[in-house]
Amino acid sequence: MGRIPGRLPFFLETFAQSSIKSHGSRIHPERFNSTSNKVPDMKAHQTREVIFSGIQPTGVPHIGNYVGALQNWIRLQELKKEGKKEMDLYYSIVGLHAITLPRDPLQLKKERFEMMCVLLAIGLDPAHCCLFNQDQVPAHSEMAWILNCIAPVGRLNRMTTWKSQIATSKNSNSLSEVDDSMLHLGLLAYPVLQSADILLYKSTQVPVGEDQIQHLELTKVLAKALNKQTKNKNLFPLPQGIYTRQSKILNLRNPTMKMSKSNPSDLTKILITDTPEEIRKKIKSAVTDSIESIRYDPENRPGISNLLDIYQSISGQELEQVQRRFQDKSVVDLKSELIELLIEHFRPFNAEFSRLVNSREDVEKIYLAGSQKAAAVANLTLSQVKKHIGLD
Repeated sequence: MGRIPGRLPFFLETFAQSSIKSHGSRIHPERFNSTSNKVPDMKAHQTREVIFSGIQPTGVPHIGNYVGALQNWIRLQELKKEGKKEMDLYYSIVGLHAITLPRDPLQLKKERFEMMCVLLAIGLDPAHCCLFNQDQVPAHSEMAWILNCIAPVGRLNRMTTWKSQIATSKNSNSLSEVDDSMLHLGLLAYPVLQSADILLYKSTQVPVGEDQIQHLELTKVLAKALNKQTKNKNLFPLPQGIYTRQSKILNLRNPTMKMSKSNPSDLTKILITDTPEEIRKKIKSAVTDSIESIRYDPENRPGISNLLDIYQSISGQELEQVQRRFQDKSVVDLKSELIELLIEHFRPFNAEFSRLVNSREDVEKIYLAGSQKAAAVANLTLSQVKKHIGLD
């Protein structure tokens, strides 16, 4: 895909002074060779950084998902490939999280496959990271139940994420419209499953957004509880967050709301698989204001500021550079240049995504191998826990 722009998570910036490249090369099953498919030695696994991150298969990602999460996955992979960080990377499609809200079974099956194609097409390489489906590793469910038995319900009730997920599913921007009658146990326990995902690989770092900080803190609480219960304070490291400085990408038609895949209006979001014609239509119809000049002012000019944030995130330039670029230009100029930037940036991705979608057998071999590799590590962790609690 060419250069993957934008800034690194702040704690990794010192490790990456050179330009980071995403190769976007063709992915073939033979690349998952005996070396890449090797299960990490657990003693070495404990002494290096381990990073886990997951994404729900709830449709093709929009550009907000891309700049907020997927770009960081690529950056971390590149740091590993360049030898700047010793780490194990686990990137998972978290199907068990996806069913905490009602889903059409056939649609979910389709979107699980397409999400794997997305991850491969953006440049994630199974020779350098473990790509797998969470639901193909049964240890996730078993570990989640063990954690459910020690998770404090009061803390789960105070979580804001379940309310925001219900609100998003109903296309509401207000948490006040959500009450306990809409809540199911799976959604309440969502953060516990997330903790299981993280702890199974003894993760030391987890990329998180603002809405996931509560979940990471719960993971630390549960890790401490297990360490105490098993009388082994070193069984689980306390995972630290990888926080990004990336701007939040907002709804194109209502720039006071986050961009959301679940919004029924196509004009509110740009999917990374959108055609040039779709990108052009959506950016041209994006809400701005009647002021001629271009100025970054999120509070008073959210529409213009959102377009500048998108330009900055995709181009990799500093926001100050972007503001100088457009300070003497019109809104029409900003939209026109942004359209061309988006089209060119995602052109290689879309070509590779189309190829992968039509190569189902090859893609399935890759994610099955990844799931086997993940299961070997997860099962070992689970067996350690079960031994300590009397279930071995």
